[in-house]
Amino acid sequence: MSEIVYVNGKYVAKEDAVISVFDRGFLMSDAVYEVASVINGKLLDNGAHLARLDRSLGELSIKWPMPKDELVSHMEELVKRNDLSEGLVYLQVTRGVAPRDFSLPDVEPTLVMFTMVKSILASPAADKGIRVITTPDIRWQRRDIKTTSLLAASMARQEALNAGADDAWLVEDGHITEGSSNNAFIVTTDGVLVSPSLARGMLHGITRKAVLGLAEQEGLKIEERTFTPDEAYQAAEAFSTSASSVVMPVVQIDDHIMSNGAPGPIANKLRALYLKMAVEQGGVADNQ
Repeated sequence: MSEIVYVNGKYVAKEDAVISVFDRGFLMSDAVYEVASVINGKLLDNGAHLARLDRSLGELSIKWPMPKDELVSHMEELVKRNDLSEGLVYLQVTRGVAPRDFSLPDVEPTLVMFTMVKSILASPAADKGIRVITTPDIRWQRRDIKTTSLLAASMARQEALNAGADDAWLVEDGHITEGSSNNAFIVTTDGVLVSPSLARGMLHGITRKAVLGLAEQEGLKIEERTFTPDEAYQAAEAFSTSASSVVMPVVQIDDHIMSNGAPGPIANKLRALYLKMAVEQGGVADNQ
C-alpha cells in the first residue's frame, strides 16, 4: 500500500488517513470507486476510467469532488509522491458525511485515493493461467454502477479459494455474467470471441473495451452475448480482463480443463498486444 494517501484535499501519511465514522461510504456503502493501472509511472486509460466514474456518480446523484482536470493532477501527484512505477491508483468517492438515514442527503462528497504496487507487465499467474469455479451471482441488480458494495463479490472469491481455485465466474439465470472482479470471455472452437453484453447490466469494463478494440483490429469475429457454463466448458479457451490483471488466461472452469491446461493463443496474443500498446504509449492509452 502507498505511504502517502490523499484524503479530502490533503496528502497524509497512511497512518494518518482517516474519515468520519458518519461517512456514508462507511455506513451505507454509498460510494463509488475506480482503479487505474500505472505503467512506467503513467496512468493507463485514465480518461476512460474517469468517464466511467462520471457515469457512476451520475447514476447515484453523488457530486463530483472537484473538476476532472484537478482530479487527474492529484492522481498524478500521488503517483509521484509514492514513487510508483508500476501498479494501481485506487480512488473512492462517497456521498459524504451525514447523520445515518436511508434518505440521500445533499452533502459534500468525500474523496480518498491511494496507490498499490503491483506487477502488471510480468505476471506468473498469466503465464500459467488460473482456475475458476462457477457460483450464483447474488449481487444487486445495478451491477453497472461501480459501487463499493463488494461483499457478494468477496464471498464468491473466497468460495473459489476454499475450493482450491483462483477466482469465480458468476451465474445468473443459467448464464455467466462476470468474474468476481473482472469481465469474462470465451473463444469458441470456431474462433469467435464472446463476452457478455453490457445490455444485461454488466459493468462497463475499461480493459474489456480496449481488448475488444484490439481483437477487432486483429480481424477476430466478436459476439457480445450471453453464454452458459456448458458453452464455456466446451470453448477452445477462456480469459478475463481487468485493470489490475489486464488479460488473465483461464485454464480450468469447474472440473473442465481449457486449452489443454495452458493459456490459449488468443488470450496470449491479446495480452501481449495490450501491454505493447501501454508501453509504447508511455503507459497512457487515454489520459485526458
